[in-house]
Amino acid sequence: MIARFASAALLASVALTPLAAQVPAGNSAPQPVPFTDTIPAARDVRFPGTIKLNVDASDPSQGIFRVTETIPVPQSGHMVLLFPKWLPGAHSPRGEIEKLAGLIITANGKRVEWTRDPVDVFAFHIDVPTGAKTIEAKFQFISATQGNQGRIVMTPTMISLQPNSVSLYPAGYFTRQIPIQMTVKYPDGWSAAGAVPAKKAGSTYTYDTTNYEVLVDSPVLAGKYGKVWPLSPRVNLNVFADDPAELAATPEQIAGHQRLVEQAVKTFGAQHYDKYEFLLSITDKLGGIGLEHHRSSENGVTPGYFTKWNDGPGRRNLLPHEFTHSWDGKFRRGADLWTPDFRTPMRGSLLWVYEGQTQFWGYVLQARSGLVSKQDTLDQYAAIMALYDSQPARQWRALVDTTNDPVISQRRPKGWTSWQRSEDYYNEGLLVWMDVDSLLREKSGGAKSIDDFARAFFGIRDGDWGEVTYTIDDVAKTLNGIVPFDWAGYLHRRLTEHAAGAPIDGFARNGYQLSYSETPTSSFKAAEAASKSTNLTYSGGLVLDSAGTLTSVTWDSPAFKAGFTVGDQIVAVDGEAYSADKLKAAITAAKGTKTAIPLTVKQGDRFRSAALDYHNGLRYPRLQKIGTGETGLDRLLAPR
Repeated sequence: MIARFASAALLASVALTPLAAQVPAGNSAPQPVPFTDTIPAARDVRFPGTIKLNVDASDPSQGIFRVTETIPVPQSGHMVLLFPKWLPGAHSPRGEIEKLAGLIITANGKRVEWTRDPVDVFAFHIDVPTGAKTIEAKFQFISATQGNQGRIVMTPTMISLQPNSVSLYPAGYFTRQIPIQMTVKYPDGWSAAGAVPAKKAGSTYTYDTTNYEVLVDSPVLAGKYGKVWPLSPRVNLNVFADDPAELAATPEQIAGHQRLVEQAVKTFGAQHYDKYEFLLSITDKLGGIGLEHHRSSENGVTPGYFTKWNDGPGRRNLLPHEFTHSWDGKFRRGADLWTPDFRTPMRGSLLWVYEGQTQFWGYVLQARSGLVSKQDTLDQYAAIMALYDSQPARQWRALVDTTNDPVISQRRPKGWTSWQRSEDYYNEGLLVWMDVDSLLREKSGGAKSIDDFARAFFGIRDGDWGEVTYTIDDVAKTLNGIVPFDWAGYLHRRLTEHAAGAPIDGFARNGYQLSYSETPTSSFKAAEAASKSTNLTYSGGLVLDSAGTLTSVTWDSPAFKAGFTVGDQIVAVDGEAYSADKLKAAITAAKGTKTAIPLTVKQGDRFRSAALDYHNGLRYPRLQKIGTGETGLDRLLAPR
C-alpha cells in the first residue's frame, strides 16, 4: 500500500510540473493560440423559409455543375453556411469540399464577403446585411474528369448528381428541419431518375419541396440512354448505359429482380419507403459506386450486366445488398452513427450490424431470388470463409476496431490488408451473423432462425421511412426474445476476440464445411477473369495481375517469407519467362517435395532470385456438405 501511494504521488508530482521546467534551457516553447467555435450547433427547430437550389448540369463536356442557391435569412448579422462533410453511407468525412469553386454570395444585389472557418474548412462565415431577406450563393462543383481526381460523376452520356455536392445549408438546424426545393437542367434529350418526385419541362426537372436530409439522401441518375422496369407497385429499376445495347435485358433477368423485391419484403415483413428507385448505371466511364439510400440506391456496374449474364454472377450481389440497406442502415441505424446534420462526426461502432448483416442478407436474397444460383452463392461463401480464415491480423486487431476504418483510411489502398485489416466488418460480419443463425436454429431445435430476428428488428412500423436507432443492447435484447441465451456476452466476444481463425463454425453448424480442392469453382474462376488476376492466396499466399505483378501478399505466408511485397513482379519461373500457367505448374510439381520453387523477381529496376518454399499444391476453397438431407443453410437460402 505504501509503495502504491508513493508511486501515485510521484506521478501526480510529474503531471503538475510546469511544462517550461521540462524544456531544455534556451529552447523556444510557444503556447497554443486559443480557438472559439462560432459555428451554431444544430437544433431541432424548423428553418424559416425554403431554400431554392438551381443546378445547371446541361453541358457535361467539362464535368462542371453550375449552382445558384437562394437561401432565406432568419435575421441580419452572423450566419454560417456549411458544405456537407460527414456523409451517410460513407461513414466518414468524405465531402469533396476541394471541388467547390467560384463561390460568390450576394444580398440585395451586393456582394457579401465570406470567411472560411479556420478549423472546419467546410464552413463559411458571412455577415448578413440589415434588411436582407435572402442571400444568393453562386458556385461551381468541379467534378473529377480523371480517376486520380476522385469518382467521375459526369460523362458525355451520363450524370450522377449527388445533391450534397451541389448545395450549402445553414448551420444551426437539424437537416430534417430545412425545407428545400431543387431544379436541375440536364442535357437536351436526356431522362433522369431519383427518389424525389419531379415535374419535367423540356430538359428541366423541378423537384418537389422536401427537407435537406431527404434531398441529400436522394441522388439522381440521368443519361442519354435509359430504361425503366417496374419491379413491384412500389419499386422501379432505372437503368442507364453508355451503349443502348446494354439495356437489352431478358424477361427472365427482370423477373429475377422482381423476385428480389418480393423476397426482401417477405423476409423483413415491412417496407420503409413510399417508392423505391434502383439507380443502376452500366458503364466503364462513370465512376463505379454502390451506395445506399432510404428510397433509392446508387449502383454502378461495368458493361455486360445483362449481356454477359451467363458468364458468372458478376456484380449481381450489388443490388440485393443495397436494397437491404433500406431496412438495415437507413431505417434501423446505429444510435452513434445517426447525426442531426452533416457536420456532426459519425461513430461506426455498430457497422457490423449496418454493413455486416446487410452483407449477410445480400447473399441470402441473391439466392432466394435466383439472381445468383445457390451453387454460386455457396462458392462465394467459401471464398469469403477461406480469405478471412487465412488472415492473421485478428491476432492484434479486433473486428470491432475495423469499424473505425472508414475514418482511418477512407478506402485508400493498403499494402498489407491481411495484417493491417480493412473494413472487415462487412464479410467477417457476415460470418458472425451466419453463426448467429446457426445458434438460433440449434438452440430452438430448428424452430427459430435469423428470419425471426429480421422480422422483429426490421419489420416494425410498415411504411415508416424515418429512422429508428439502436444500441448493441437492443440487438442482444431482440435476439434474446427469440431464443434465450447470453447474446450480449456472445456478441462482445465475437467483436473483441483474437482467435487464430475466422468465425466459420456457423456454416458447419448449418451443414456445410470449408474444404479445398486442386481446381477452382466456376465462381472463383469468374472472379479471377473479372479482375484479370491469378489468385494463389491459398497456394502460397499471393495474388498476381496478368503481367505477374503482385497485388496482394498474405502476411506470414510462404510468399511473405520469400520476401515478396505488393508491386514486385515475377518475371521468371525456374528460369523460364513467367506465365500464370507456369507458376501453377511449378506449384503443382513442388507438392509433397522439399524443393523450393525458384523465381526471378523484379522490384523497380532491380532483379533478384527468390525461392517460394511452399509444398501443398494448388488449393481452391469450396463448401462441402456434411450429413444428409436439408440443412440449416439449405433452408436459409430457399425462397420464401
